[in-house]
Amino acid sequence: MKIIESVSEMKKLRKEWANEKVGFVPTMGALHRGHEALIQRSHAEVPKTVVSIFVNPTQFNDPKDLEKYPQPRARDLEILERNGVDAAFLPNPREVYSDDYRFELREKELSNILCGPTRPGHFAGVLTVVLKLFNIVQPTKAYFGEKDFQQLRLIQEMSRAFFLDVEVVPCATVREDDGLAMSSRNTLLSAEERKLAPVIYHAMKECKTPQDVSEKLTRAGFNVEYVEDVWGRRFVAARLGGVRLIDNIEI
Repeated sequence: MKIIESVSEMKKLRKEWANEKVGFVPTMGALHRGHEALIQRSHAEVPKTVVSIFVNPTQFNDPKDLEKYPQPRARDLEILERNGVDAAFLPNPREVYSDDYRFELREKELSNILCGPTRPGHFAGVLTVVLKLFNIVQPTKAYFGEKDFQQLRLIQEMSRAFFLDVEVVPCATVREDDGLAMSSRNTLLSAEERKLAPVIYHAMKECKTPQDVSEKLTRAGFNVEYVEDVWGRRFVAARLGGVRLIDNIEI
């Protein structure tokens, strides 16, 4: 596995692979089986796979959230090596944002619902960095999990709007045996919080209305941010202790 830490080196490698189809899995590290599923999907569909690890500072509206975000680099690289990744791209934030984030990409409708109102600037940061990464890696296909469904949909529509030559591939949410959606943030839960966290998934499935879901989660000890049914799916965001958890299911 090649470990690449500069934009120029990544572009050079992509030129070497000019005749190859390339799959791309953008991540913020703290990898888990959900990320591994994306990598395996890429392996099944294209000959080369690139995984980026980049904790994107512009998508954190709370600096404390950025500071505590898990970054187990050595373990992440072991996981990528074990999964047969061809190149791990770990760019430096100063190079990715050499413009000091003077230029950003904003969407004016879908980014203003669900997670948008409570996370100002989040989706601008996501879309900006994904556009940069797409331009650097030039993937044939890019793989995103449905757990972050709003993000997935925004990236799909951004790619169409800007005529990007990449197929954005949605991949089903990978869950723990108790139903909890896999997330890097799960490692921040205490043992007691971890036992309680799967209530989100079961409430989404079992309750008839968003209000019923919200009431059940509140009684269980969650600080509910929203429960909404849109796009044929049910979405939940709730805090447990200091950890913000999101999930969604098809209705």
